[in-house]
Amino acid sequence: MSQAPYSVQGDVAVITMSNPPVNGLGLELRRGIVEGLNQALADPAIQAIVLTGAGKAFSGGADIREFNTPKTFAEPNLGTVIDMIERSPKPVVAAVHSVAMGGGLELALGCHFRVASPGAQIALPEVKLGLLPGAGGTQRLPRVIPFEMALNMIVSGQAVMSEKFKGTRLFQEIIDGDLLTGAVAFARKVVAEKLGLPRVRDLRVDYPNAQAYLQFARNTVAAVARNFPAPLKCVEAVAASVSMPFDAGMKVEAKCFHDLIDTPESKALRHSFFGERAASKIPDVPDDTPTRPIRSAAVIGAGTMGGGIAMNFANAGIPVKVLEVKQEALDRGLGVIRKNYENSAKRGRIKPEDVDKRMALITPTLSYSDIGDADIVVEAVFEDMPVKEAVFKQLDEVMKPGAILASNTSTLDVDKIASFTRRPQDVIGTHFFSPANVMRLLEIVRGAKTGKDVLATTLQLSKKIKKLGVVSGVCDGFIGNRMINQYSRQAGFMLEEGATPQQVDRAIEKLGFAMGPFRMADLAGNDVGWFIRKRHYIEHPDMISPKFGDKICELGRFGQKTGAGYYKYEAGKRDAIPDPVVEDMLVKYRAELGITPRKISDDEIVHRLMFALVNEGAKILEEGIALRASDIDMIYLTGYGFPLHVGGPMLYADIYGLYNVVNRMNGFAKLGYGDSAFWTPAPLLVKLAAEGKGFNG
Repeated sequence: MSQAPYSVQGDVAVITMSNPPVNGLGLELRRGIVEGLNQALADPAIQAIVLTGAGKAFSGGADIREFNTPKTFAEPNLGTVIDMIERSPKPVVAAVHSVAMGGGLELALGCHFRVASPGAQIALPEVKLGLLPGAGGTQRLPRVIPFEMALNMIVSGQAVMSEKFKGTRLFQEIIDGDLLTGAVAFARKVVAEKLGLPRVRDLRVDYPNAQAYLQFARNTVAAVARNFPAPLKCVEAVAASVSMPFDAGMKVEAKCFHDLIDTPESKALRHSFFGERAASKIPDVPDDTPTRPIRSAAVIGAGTMGGGIAMNFANAGIPVKVLEVKQEALDRGLGVIRKNYENSAKRGRIKPEDVDKRMALITPTLSYSDIGDADIVVEAVFEDMPVKEAVFKQLDEVMKPGAILASNTSTLDVDKIASFTRRPQDVIGTHFFSPANVMRLLEIVRGAKTGKDVLATTLQLSKKIKKLGVVSGVCDGFIGNRMINQYSRQAGFMLEEGATPQQVDRAIEKLGFAMGPFRMADLAGNDVGWFIRKRHYIEHPDMISPKFGDKICELGRFGQKTGAGYYKYEAGKRDAIPDPVVEDMLVKYRAELGITPRKISDDEIVHRLMFALVNEGAKILEEGIALRASDIDMIYLTGYGFPLHVGGPMLYADIYGLYNVVNRMNGFAKLGYGDSAFWTPAPLLVKLAAEGKGFNG
């Protein structure tokens, strides 16, 4: 069956794009449009043609299932289809509803006329993939809407509702009621009133003093885009629509597109786009796996994490009960939640009336008996196994059959936690990241006995509460914290060898990290890492570890919350100020170890930190803890402040070249500092490097 069904309404042909879910312009659909055009042009009874989309979109643009395949540019490509429409001797009307994005909007711009239903989302979002519109979008859009508006849309990729274009040349009519009926009537009007075959390409961009505005735009975009080249290329392409004839402008657009497609930044953004979609695909959990209804929730603990988790449920309209052991802690926790909502209202992120609406969904309690009917309960208590044991034994007693018992543990064994219950199939790890009401990542830890329906339900729930759910197997620290432990160890070893906290942080932040390892530790609380390290010392007595972080903690320097950590902090401020006390401590510490400090280059700092992540990530893949390399990257992009333009540690390694990674690691081992054995490349890394492959294929 054709992806572009053809039908006739009297003297008007209707071509309906039908390629669910968003009528992506794949090869088969493009062929179908061409076939429909030819059929309409060959029929003397047909006076006009309407092009529309079935289901919930006009067209969302390129078919992402064909990305990076020969089909993407196979003939008829999108440019060819648009050219055929423009040359049609019979008027073609685009009937736009719901969504017209990317190539879908470019297709509509190639039609002689356009009508739309109210509320349709109109966008050219290619910049979000590190690209720009490649089928004339940068040349046609400025010809039909105000120039500044067109440039802003293309540079930002943001969607604008169709009614905002009323009175512009983009849409001749905004049609209330049935769109297709209105579009057919409009097509007949075009013929009856002899409105001709106007082409967007023939219009001029009339914008006085354009060059001055464009220079302002370049300066502004350069400051904001920083690590991303695509926004500036968008400005360059749109500028051609003002200063050049259409065909010359198209050549500029094509050159800019091809300049961008192989950049590391575009590869990183496309990797992120596909990685997010792949994360929810679990090989042994089909899409049609039955899920459990989540109509109510409970959270154990009203502290920073518990309160943030409760807010996620309330934000999604799910009633949630928050349990604490003391009234004082409960009152304090609810007070923080209310303050968070009030601050969001002041910033305009929610409506003032939403504060009370959301607070009404959060019910405080001191009794386990009050939470038994919840469909899911998330434990967010202290990261200590005996504490978790006491909580889960209690939950096993009070929660109704079929309730999901989730732990917000960040490092502990989920299988052991499940063993504290008589229903291990209902137990799962849900590792939220702090602040839980802000951070997008939800690391979902699948235990050995976790039910497939429980996993499917939790993945579904992650979308409902606007999180990116990424599945991990069970191991110490799961994916994210197991890797960050090695990253932190290398940072600690480099302090021993001669670096300062600010040098290490500055080097990795220059790459684009939100903050370096020592600023991150101060923000999270150095006592948190210290607690985990002390457990590791007991469980892994032979592990070589840097101990300077322990000395920091022994002085009560737990970071921002105490006013001192690796840095010092002024009251009420978060600026990390280098502290001479820490530098003196380092001098004495190195002397105790008998280490003569050496100069460490920023390049060494960056690559020791990065390849520590990569090597541990390779082990995690090999062990099956992570399903795919892109899952690791998604965890780091959304949970650890990893720079988006780099695409995650595993993609970074792919672009650097795994052969080169192995060589650098062997060089680090020869330095003889810290834990040299760690730099033995993981077997998977060695294998892929030898085969000339990457983690991501």
